[in-house]
Amino acid sequence: MKIALLGYGKMGQIIEKFALERGHEIVLKITVDNQEDLTRQNLKAADVAIDFSTPDSVLKNIDACFDANVPIVVGTTGWYGKLQEVKNDCNSSNNTLLYGSNFSIGVNLFFKLNQTLAKLMNNYPAYEVQVEEIHHTQKLDAPSGTAITIAEGIVDNLDRKSEWLNEVVGTNIELFPKAEQLLIESHRIENIPGTHTVIYSSEVDEIEIKHTAHSRAGFALGAVVAAEWVKDKKGFFSITDIFE
Repeated sequence: MKIALLGYGKMGQIIEKFALERGHEIVLKITVDNQEDLTRQNLKAADVAIDFSTPDSVLKNIDACFDANVPIVVGTTGWYGKLQEVKNDCNSSNNTLLYGSNFSIGVNLFFKLNQTLAKLMNNYPAYEVQVEEIHHTQKLDAPSGTAITIAEGIVDNLDRKSEWLNEVVGTNIELFPKAEQLLIESHRIENIPGTHTVIYSSEVDEIEIKHTAHSRAGFALGAVVAAEWVKDKKGFFSITDIFE
């Protein structure tokens, strides 16, 4: 495939490495320094675009790909408030978008495990649940998109929780969730690629499931695999569609 990389930070560079190893070609790299190169003509040289940019740039990048009729894989998070609007635009214009809060195979298996555990815990109301996520200090959004997906998996499957709320540890704003609210604690610590933990606590014991990323490589490889999967498809997809 010919790939356009929209965002060429640490993730973009690792994606490039895996793409080249798998026989693909990078035909466009968009950074903060060459925004003027994000043109219809330049995008049309690509079979698919992969976006790991910023929450401020991603919607513009999606619009540009839709205008050029180029499928786009979106790994950037922090824009999900516009998800339904983007989905409508994608379908009405007969375009292709695949998004995911996390492209790691291990994380997507973790999502399934989390949903199953939440269903099981409906029978055990003595357990209180919360989500913790730890990321590097350069991460721009909180909670992480992965933590939101985990929280939504709990809210959708655990009857006693109806919504989530987020506390960023270290900001001196402490939250006191209501019984029906699920707390996500966000920590920002140097050099942590990403750790997500779901904790069920009772007076007598604690159940914990955790995913720890050792590097960004799993996310990057997953993004390239997603691009290969979506290239010839039409419609609006989630990374979970690949694992069904």
